[in-house]
Amino acid sequence: MSMILKEVSDFSVNAFHKDSFTTVTKKDILGKWAVFFFYPADFTFVCPTELEDLQNKYQEFQKLGCEIYAVSTDSHFVHKAWKDASERIKKLEYPMLADPTHALCIDFDVLIEEAGQAERGTFIINPEGKIAAYEISAGNVGRNAEELLRKVQALQFVAEHGDEVCPAKWQPGAETLKPSLDLVGIL
Repeated sequence: MSMILKEVSDFSVNAFHKDSFTTVTKKDILGKWAVFFFYPADFTFVCPTELEDLQNKYQEFQKLGCEIYAVSTDSHFVHKAWKDASERIKKLEYPMLADPTHALCIDFDVLIEEAGQAERGTFIINPEGKIAAYEISAGNVGRNAEELLRKVQALQFVAEHGDEVCPAKWQPGAETLKPSLDLVGIL
């Protein structure tokens, strides 16, 4: 079943952000765009490349009013240890959410039960706290922050211009489509 427009459940999780421990709740994500970027585990191979790629685009996400939340089933203590040990992770400016109880993984349906880890799930959350887009990727294939940024831009454009849609490979400033009334039901 599709998760599009599913409202994120209430949550409160520990996080590691800006070299300190904090708490992130559903209230923190409301009123702005957010990306929940689930990854299997700290101290792994593909994950640091993805998180570094996101960091390289982080300021662009911030300009869009979009916060990034990296999420794994590791504790906030493990997130800190990873940041202390990894040159790539030391660069991160966005929050790393801890989900050792699997509450977020279950809510977003990305828990690999036998491993106790998350799938590579990427969720774009609108300001109302609802899933606007998502993608689940194979564990051995990294994701692309540039494409994720483009999707956020497209979703924001459509939210602002409800009568227009963004075609494949749409970029800000490019031509959009205005569906005819005859085709609205098949979008």
